Amino acid sequence: MRKGPLAPWAELLPSQMAVCRNCRHGDFDLWMQHIEALPRISAQRVELDRDCISALPRQALPAEMLRDLETGLKQLHPWRKGPFNIHGVHIDTEWRSDWKWRRLQQAITPLNGRRVLDVGCGNGYHCWRMIGAGAELVIGIDPTQLYLAQFLAIGKFLGTQWPVHLLPLGIEDIPPELHAFDSVFSMGVLYHRRSPLDHLLELRGCLRRGGELVLETLVIEGPEGSTLLPSGRYAKMRNVWFIPSPETLAGWLLRCGFRDIRIVDVSFTTTEEQRATEWM
Repeated sequence: MRKGPLAPWAELLPSQMAVCRNCRHGDFDLWMQHIEALPRISAQRVELDRDCISALPRQALPAEMLRDLETGLKQLHPWRKGPFNIHGVHIDTEWRSDWKWRRLQQAITPLNGRRVLDVGCGNGYHCWRMIGAGAELVIGIDPTQLYLAQFLAIGKFLGTQWPVHLLPLGIEDIPPELHAFDSVFSMGVLYHRRSPLDHLLELRGCLRRGGELVLETLVIEGPEGSTLLPSGRYAKMRNVWFIPSPETLAGWLLRCGFRDIRIVDVSFTTTEEQRATEWM
């Protein structure tokens, strides 16, 4: 990151990380202790290009070690994005995030050799999938420190050789008009922003000229101009602001300077894709 288009951000990162260390979640040190206590197990095979991201052992773990591994990983609940298989422990997350990836992967520009930013990446499930799809570098940002802990726990088993990083930052921490990334993903973020147009402009500022934005958000039915501003909770979520129709969203993107806009999928979220599990 110290050279090339990411250099301006690299100069700021040490001070940004210092601020994060001074604003740690009260449980962060405990989460780090749980990660340190996880058994050290070498993976014979790592799978990043399948629905379930997996670290697979040379042979099945003894039952006691398997229980200890599961207990340790559950200390980092709730697990929202996945699934993962860590040496035989199946992390059955709230979201079947692989379903979202399946909807996208045939529609986006292939990620081979691309520099990718994942905004609001959660615990990094999709970041790992992007590496599995051939990305040269993936940086995920999400200010929720529990997600960083989960990413570090998964990385302990997948290995440190992969060019993927999760930073506990928001998009406002990225220097404006950086224009450093070939592909930028913003999935499940837009409706949490008080100013969706400002968010779109921030995303555009992260992209190099000719780069691709992959945007996923809640929508409503209706013609261009239709937008819902919920008065309270929406879908049991707080902090939901603007929900446009697909045509309205396309208009916002045009106003923010995007071109060649395609709507590749509109789907209902089912209780099979998002559900309560024992890992919540």
